[in-house]
Formats: sequence, C-alpha cells, structure tokens
Amino acid sequence: MLKKEEVFSYKHDKKYAKAVAYFSMEFAIDQSLKTYSGGLGFLAGSHMRSAYDLKQNLVGIGMLWKYGYYDQVRDMNGTMKSDYTRKYYSFLTDTGIIFPVEVHSAIVYVKAFLLKPDVFGSAPLFLLSTDIEQNDAVSRTITNRLYDSNESTRVAQSIVLGIGGARLLEILGMSMDYYHMNEGHALPLAFYLHDKLGLWKLYVKNWFSPPTHPKKPEMKKEISIY
Repeated sequence: MLKKEEVFSYKHDKKYAKAVAYFSMEFAIDQSLKTYSGGLGFLAGSHMRSAYDLKQNLVGIGMLWKYGYYDQVRDMNGTMKSDYTRKYYSFLTDTGIIFPVEVHSAIVYVKAFLLKPDVFGSAPLFLLSTDIEQNDAVSRTITNRLYDSNESTRVAQSIVLGIGGARLLEILGMSMDYYHMNEGHALPLAFYLHDKLGLWKLYVKNWFSPPTHPKKPEMKKEISIY
C-alpha cells in the first residue's frame, strides 16, 4: 500500500491543512498526458499546478483514457476527420491497486495509476482505468474515450470517476475535508458518500465546493443531489 510520503513529495503549507480531493473527467497538466479535450481540462490542470506551487494538501482524481479525446487528422483527400490513437504513459506509477465498482448492475474492476508531483510539477493525480484483464471486453472500453458519445458509457464513466475515486481514497486511508467536483461528471460521488456514511443531507452538501466554470449562470448545468 502507498504511504503518504510516496504520494506527496512535499510538505504541506500549514495554511492549507485541510485535505481536498479534486475530481475531474479531464486534466491538462502537460501535453504529453493527453487526458483532456479543452477548457475544463486546462482549468483542472492549472489548479493542480497551482496546488503544487502553494504546497496545498490536495489530490486529484481523474481517468486514464486509452485513446483520450479525438485527434484531428486529414485523410488522403485532405478532408479533416477524427482519429483515435492509443496513448502510452511510461511516466505514470502503477500503484498495483485494483478494486471492484458496481456499474450497471455488473462488477467492474478499476486500476489506479499515479502521476507523482515531481513529474510535471503538479499536485499528485490518481488516474483510473478499466482497461485491465480482470474485465470483460465491454467493461474495458469504459475508459477508452473521453466524453464517449454512447450515453450508457458516459454514465459508466461518471460512476467509475465518482464512486471509484471515493473507493480509492478509502483504500489509501486518505480522509478528506472537502470534495471538489469539476462540473457534474463525478456526481455519483455525492450519492456514494451520502449512502456510505449516513450523513444528513446538509452535511454532505457542505462537503462539496461548487465549480467556478463556467461563470455565467445561463451556461451552468444545474444538478441537484437530492
């Protein structure tokens, strides 16, 4: 099992004693880590880098996409098309942690990888993958594409991120003071904590910090957890 000093390579500033878990479908920390599509990822990546600079007690939870978001390429006729290229990341640490999560009434096994702080100068980031031999062919595709067009797959991705991320923190013995969801992609996390801990609704609600992106109210997607 990973020790805290293996996750964090730095001592936290006393001003940031409270522990924060930052959940996001995408993180743009470095161009070589293609786990992002655009603005939301750059927002999350900037937060992770700032947390490292400020030595905050923050850990990121994301997804290890096999193909990521699509790449724009041209075919033989010069026409633009979408292409999916498998990504390889030798700089990630295999934690060896594999655990089950129920997805659509079936058991899916999730494996955790770690982006250590010193690799790109960011807060530690755990990335979850279902592309492992313990899963069937369908379950392995959950972490294939960022923002998959299939609705059932998108729901499965949210479950793996939200509930899988919470399960991972439990396995690591990392107790959090706050949970931040970058938009509503990790929403199953709220239901999991509510059911698991049996907390009053207000208490669970106060555990979560609202996202600041986008800033215009008319552009935000409002989702109630009750």
